[in-house]
Order: sequence, then C-alpha cells, then structure tokens
Amino acid sequence: MNKLKRYTIAGILFVTILGTLAHFFYEWSNNNVIVGLFTPINESTWEHMKLIFFPMLIFSFIAIPRLKEEYPCITSSVLLGNVIGTALIPIMFFTYTGIIGYSVLILDIAIFTFAVICAFVVTYKLTISCRIQDYKNILYVTVCITLICFIVFTFRPPSIALFAAP
Repeated sequence: MNKLKRYTIAGILFVTILGTLAHFFYEWSNNNVIVGLFTPINESTWEHMKLIFFPMLIFSFIAIPRLKEEYPCITSSVLLGNVIGTALIPIMFFTYTGIIGYSVLILDIAIFTFAVICAFVVTYKLTISCRIQDYKNILYVTVCITLICFIVFTFRPPSIALFAAP
C-alpha cells in the first residue's frame, strides 16, 4: 500500500473519531468559549459542519508536511476535500429532512461518515491527478473564509435554518 493510501485511511479514521468526540467537547469543557469556537455549541447543522472541518484541518497540518514532497498537489487537494466534506453535511441533511420531514439520528451519523469518506476520496483522487493545483490560492481563501465564518457565526448566527436546531 502506498504512502498516500495509508494517509487517506488514517485521515478517515482520525477525522471520524475526532469529529465524533468533538461533538461532546463543548459540554465536557463546561461550555468553554474557546472550545466552542471549534466544536459544536448546539444541535444546528452549521455547528455540526465543524465536526469535519476542524479535524480535517488538524489532519492536514500533520499530513501535508509529510506528503508534499512526494505528492506536490496534496495541499490543494486537502483544501478542496475539506470544503466538499464540510458542504456535504448541510446538503445531505436538508435534502433528506426536506423529503421525509424530520431528522433521524442514524441518518445524521451516516451523513457524517459518508461526508468524511467523500472528503478523503476527493483528496486522494485529486492528489494523484493534480487537476486543481492551479486553484490552490482560491482554495486557501475559501478555507480561511470558512474558518472565519465558523468563529463569527458560532456566537452571532444569522436567522436562517442552517443555524437553527432541527
């Protein structure tokens, strides 16, 4: 098994485990404001998007330095993988709840797991193909804006369904 495949599998496991645990970090920290910036503070879909975004960002700080020499397109690929995985949560959640009219915990867990796997499959395939390397700067900006939005909207959420508890 090549190095990229090993890191892909490790990333899926890392983000799935850390993301699952992160669901409880805010409560376990006695509602610490700093912890709340990076982990869900309520049951809104927006807050649950943090379950992929921040663990995958942490994993990227581990993986990119170890892989970038052998795989020069890893940075742009991880950035896009993170954006796609994070975006899949509200897309799939609002699609299925719009169809059936309510949320189901097992489907929510399945969405999270599927989104993590998709994020890393995208990362893997784009790392190999290098098709998005030219967009690395746009992806950096996108991830930075997303990070800023997570911090700002944690305590000042807009009044739309994405920020409301289901």
